[in-house]
Amino acid sequence: MKDAAVNKKPAPAGLLNIVKTYSFVLVFLVIYIVYASVSGGFALGAAMNVFRHSAVIGVIAIGMGIVCLTGDIDLSVGSMLAFVAGFSVVVFNQTNSIPLTLLFAVLFGALCGLINGVLVGIVQMPSFIVTLATMLIYRSLSQYACQHIPAELIGNGSSVFRMSNALDSYQAFYAFGNGKVAGIMPVVGLIMVLMVVLFVYICTSTKFGKKIYAVGSNARAAHLAGINVSAMRTLVFVIAGALVGLGAFLWIAMNASADPATTGKSYEMYAIAAVVLGGIAMSGGKGRILGVLFGAMSYTVIDKIIIALKMDSLINDTIKGVILIVVILIQVAGPQLKARFGKSKVVK
Repeated sequence: MKDAAVNKKPAPAGLLNIVKTYSFVLVFLVIYIVYASVSGGFALGAAMNVFRHSAVIGVIAIGMGIVCLTGDIDLSVGSMLAFVAGFSVVVFNQTNSIPLTLLFAVLFGALCGLINGVLVGIVQMPSFIVTLATMLIYRSLSQYACQHIPAELIGNGSSVFRMSNALDSYQAFYAFGNGKVAGIMPVVGLIMVLMVVLFVYICTSTKFGKKIYAVGSNARAAHLAGINVSAMRTLVFVIAGALVGLGAFLWIAMNASADPATTGKSYEMYAIAAVVLGGIAMSGGKGRILGVLFGAMSYTVIDKIIIALKMDSLINDTIKGVILIVVILIQVAGPQLKARFGKSKVVK
């Protein structure tokens, strides 16, 4: 009996661990198979289209993911996108320069993120309240500016920031936003993938990345270990803002305009959903940035399923909201159920 007890070892769980660790890939595949079945089959063009439509929200969600890893949240990203995109259009119209527009977008986004970061990290206000306030501020300022600055700066649009198509760089800029690498991979989708690769490396292979997880896991313990928690919380918001700036640059490259009223609308929810679907815990300290890529694409495909099924577009956000609640419920209830039933097991 003793030998039997000794030999009674749990079966290898290598495959189970892989599935658990990369469950966001499985979720995406299931959603994409559903999409393929309702849209008429698998097609390379359709798959690449998912990359294109996921690009902006994917880049923004990377920053949201880093913020969530520290245990905070950023509700201002959608309004910030409209704010930065609008003024980036103004910069392009004034400079006729794509590189300067990119530089401005990233730096202006970082500045907006710094405002959030200082209030959260240094002043130590709750991130929910701070970013809820800046969400209102950035959208309002974007709309006010569009109505009150000279019409030639916004491309002579009445209520929309519009890139001037008379500029020499306009065609190149628009071609960049809608171009493809080797005629297959959308350029903006490739940029999203490169950003994911970069931040996967930062979060897994650098001291800075380990500090992000440490702050999110236990801020007090991180402080006692010598980590400047306030600086880290501030810096992740700056990075998130810079990524919103990059997303704004991609937005105007793809659309040649930015509407202060609708650009980025509900993107804070979509970014959070991409983060949650990607397996990052809202409580902080757990999850992988790689999951954000699949989370963003999953939400894009859900959109396409709704369109393919010819459902009322007004119900779109209802379905997405329900999915978000279910996923967070699984995140919260899963560990609680495991702990409860795990403790109830009595070893005889």
